[in-house]
Amino acid sequence: MNRVRTPFSLLAERVTVPDRWVRYAALATLVCSVLIIVTGGAVRLTGSGLGCPTWPTCTSSTLAPTSAMGVHGLIEFGNRMLTDVICVIVGLAILASRCAKPWRKDVTRLGWYQFWIIVAEAVIGGITVLTHLNPYVVSLHFLCSMLLIVTSLAMWQRTREGDGAPVRTVGRPIIHLSRVTVAVTALLVVAGTLVTGTGPHPGDSSDVKRMPFNWDKITQFHADFAMITVGLAVAMLFVLMAVDAPSAPRRAAKGFLAVLLAQGVLGFVQYFTHVPELLVGIHLLGAALCWIAVLRLHLSLRVRPESDALPRPADIEALAAV
Repeated sequence: MNRVRTPFSLLAERVTVPDRWVRYAALATLVCSVLIIVTGGAVRLTGSGLGCPTWPTCTSSTLAPTSAMGVHGLIEFGNRMLTDVICVIVGLAILASRCAKPWRKDVTRLGWYQFWIIVAEAVIGGITVLTHLNPYVVSLHFLCSMLLIVTSLAMWQRTREGDGAPVRTVGRPIIHLSRVTVAVTALLVVAGTLVTGTGPHPGDSSDVKRMPFNWDKITQFHADFAMITVGLAVAMLFVLMAVDAPSAPRRAAKGFLAVLLAQGVLGFVQYFTHVPELLVGIHLLGAALCWIAVLRLHLSLRVRPESDALPRPADIEALAAV
């Protein structure tokens, strides 16, 4: 059967990209996925969410903002243009992975997942503007960015490991505890969007709709989830130390706990100082870093050898049977 030839396959026949370039490109997509959260937060915290009052153009008659729209128009338009830049970077990562030898299809597939998530995020961003910063749509827009982090981190991880089948380096109960920790951290992020959608900084100085919750109560709800997450992070660390797990999971657990504690302290300071814009922006960055840290912790609990044909160490074989 003849293979279907595409521009990507034709390019791969003529160009070979070193593996380290693919790793750098994948890391760049992860950095960009965090950057888009920070810049999106800057748009909201500067009240520039409706700096461009329509979408996909900035006004009904111009693509770019006019001088009369001031700094808010520039900030909102700049964030839109950043999405285009990130699309280019993800595209380069896709091309780099396709031109690697041998071609690792799963790495390229993760790049395409990122591309389509960015497209969806751009559409949701447009709906956000067209619905005048509806808080539920704003929350969905943020959560889409967290999904982008999942795919970009997974792509970066795959470029740093072999193609063999994944093998657990810890017992199955620890894997289950890790999954619970990831799920609760995800719920913590969702609870954070409810706090944001209820509280100040709606994204524009006009009368923007807010979520119908009591801000103090929903903030306490978010804090409760944070306490549960910290408890799970401590449990993960102690369990990994108790079973003398490999150094990588123990380092990842310490990193997750450290970022989570820093985020918690920042949250309390933010609450008692009446949520100043700068601290809210740092808290958004912290949310992205917490999400990355818990995902890295989960991914550190297994290894992928270079090839299934290579022999596995005896201790890993024993754990795989647990």
